[in-house]
Amino acid sequence: MAEKTEKKAEKKGTKKEKTPQTLVIVESPTKAHTIEKYLGAGYVVKASVGHLIDLPKSRMAIDVDNGFQPEYITVRGKAKLLKELQKDAKKSAAVLLASDNDREGEAIAWHLNRALEDKTEAKISRIVFNEITPVAITEAVKNPREIIESKVNAQKARRVLDRLVGYNLSPLLWSKVKNGLSAGRVQSVALRLICEREKEVEDFLPEEYWSLDADFSKGKSKFTAQLVKYAGETPELKSEAAVKEIMEKIKSNECVVSSIKKTDKTVRPKPPFTTSKLQQAAANRLGFTSRKTMQIAQQLYEGIQIGTNHVGLITYMRTDSVRISDTALNDVRNWLSKNHPDELPAEPIHYAVGKSAQDAHEGIRPTYVSYTPESIKDSLTHDQFKLYSIIWERFVSSQMNNAKMETRSVEIAAGDAVFRVAASRVSEKGFYKVIKLLSSKEDKSASLPALKEGEVLEVNNFHPEQHFTQGPARYTDASIVRTLEEKGIGRPSTYATIISVLLDRYYVTRSNKQLVPTQLGRMICKILVESFPEVINVEFTAKVENDLDKIESDELVWNEIIGDFYQPFKKKVDYVMEHQESIKGFLDEQTDKVCEVCGKPMVKKLGRFGFFLACTGFPDCHNTKSIPLAKCPCKDCGGEIVERKTKGRGKAFYGCTNYPTCTFISHFKPIDQYCPECGWFLVEKYDKKNGSYKSCINPDCSYLHSAEPENTAEIGAEIDAE
Repeated sequence: MAEKTEKKAEKKGTKKEKTPQTLVIVESPTKAHTIEKYLGAGYVVKASVGHLIDLPKSRMAIDVDNGFQPEYITVRGKAKLLKELQKDAKKSAAVLLASDNDREGEAIAWHLNRALEDKTEAKISRIVFNEITPVAITEAVKNPREIIESKVNAQKARRVLDRLVGYNLSPLLWSKVKNGLSAGRVQSVALRLICEREKEVEDFLPEEYWSLDADFSKGKSKFTAQLVKYAGETPELKSEAAVKEIMEKIKSNECVVSSIKKTDKTVRPKPPFTTSKLQQAAANRLGFTSRKTMQIAQQLYEGIQIGTNHVGLITYMRTDSVRISDTALNDVRNWLSKNHPDELPAEPIHYAVGKSAQDAHEGIRPTYVSYTPESIKDSLTHDQFKLYSIIWERFVSSQMNNAKMETRSVEIAAGDAVFRVAASRVSEKGFYKVIKLLSSKEDKSASLPALKEGEVLEVNNFHPEQHFTQGPARYTDASIVRTLEEKGIGRPSTYATIISVLLDRYYVTRSNKQLVPTQLGRMICKILVESFPEVINVEFTAKVENDLDKIESDELVWNEIIGDFYQPFKKKVDYVMEHQESIKGFLDEQTDKVCEVCGKPMVKKLGRFGFFLACTGFPDCHNTKSIPLAKCPCKDCGGEIVERKTKGRGKAFYGCTNYPTCTFISHFKPIDQYCPECGWFLVEKYDKKNGSYKSCINPDCSYLHSAEPENTAEIGAEIDAE
């Protein structure tokens, strides 16, 4: 027995020791999978799946009497995950916190450090990287650092400030407007911008003007030019009669080439994408929402299966910098030297980083230039391919030679009239060699015959065309992101979230890719702006972002900034709560309408999508109706126009309440304006050429009326089928 025990002990002593494991904690499971492959044996990579520790949702949890210290808890549903990470840390020789390299990521690392430090003897360190590649990950592991406390404080200040604002303004809205509403510091300012733009759109009345084009020919060659001067001045053609008068005067005049000018223009490549510029380009060129752009960019960053390898295809997608690493510059210049040697500048091109940029990350670029979009197309979804393509093209082109445009401008004199036409072509492609989609200006060209000054041309036809002046355009995803960036509101990580929150709360809707405030959104905006003008404004919000930057750079103390803000803010909240008149009663406004189901009165209520009529017999009677939008324009009808939907496809249209006696229908929603010429209501129309514009609904009225008649046959056929 003793011999057996001895042999067992010897065998145990010769057993190979296990290599101490290093635990790496990232935010995303997909990222964890990719990084674990890169690091290999000895490393275990786990994901926190975002924040594990945060403020509770059920209460404010800010100790305003004790330096505004936040009361953090384990996020609901994540206690099990936290315990698993604590167990993993306990059996590890080292722990590396690899959350994202921004304020939120630093805060996640800080919370993890506090949750793990008492559960393990392992040294806990912080690592960061800008791209998920073997080289970048290995380099990060070799160079761990401490958590940056000032960066954590900046995140804490932002979180506490938003909680104080949200948890004070939201109850105010519940009390004065409607239960269940909420208000945020940054989102409310974005809502204000959208509402103010909508007011400009509504107040704008288009003015009629005309343009005049003419077809000219030289032999068999034909081209069209536009009238640009008449009697030495820019023509103001306010009516069709004014155009016809000019046409009559110049019909018999000889048409002579009076001027030919050639100009060369140098077009410089653009810098790599920042977050906001990527969202704008994806919206304008690909039709992506900001949220969709960031979701796809996240997928490309975390890794895509390319053959047998899982590859992180782009660098970190939340950045306000255009800086590029020397390694990446060498990589792209080597690729260009093999594929486009004639377009490789003598030296790398460096782009200036904006003054307000935090410059924590490089610009958005492909991790490997050799992975051209076409070479990996089969490994990407359709949307991934499109987004990766514009990122790859933008980065590679940013390190190429300038392009050159040649423009030929020709003026033709016909009596007192001067017509002009211009044709452009790319004379030196430069960086355009890697860009498939040229912008409309850069790709715009017209073929012109060889012409000489003094040469006589024939005029074949005149083309007078009616136009209406265009008012301010509503915000789109692209333009609101551009405005937020220009005004210093939000940061790269928040642009998409700001828009999403407004849409999710139904304060804003999308119509033809435009952001339109709902009645609910406008009502909330009005109350907040009138009651808290010093908070719900661009200047204050931009100042907060600037203060957060200063907290991060250790120039300001985070809770002192909060203290300066909170006392006067809370005083104002209490005052408004006491003195602001509630509008809840006005939202359940009595009407003279009677429920056709049960005979009880109907009231006007405010719902998610706007006002509607509801039966006072609820919950016994669930009948609801659309609010009348305008009086029916049909003679002696007496009905009202309401929104209706076809039963087949649920398509919205606008029809008379006296249907089927009155069959008036329209695709277009009536607006609260009437035609000064015929008295019919105006509608808002939209087309790709003109965008949104107002028009009289009367087909026999010329006031703001498009030449294209409204086609309601499809709706009519579907109604008849019902």
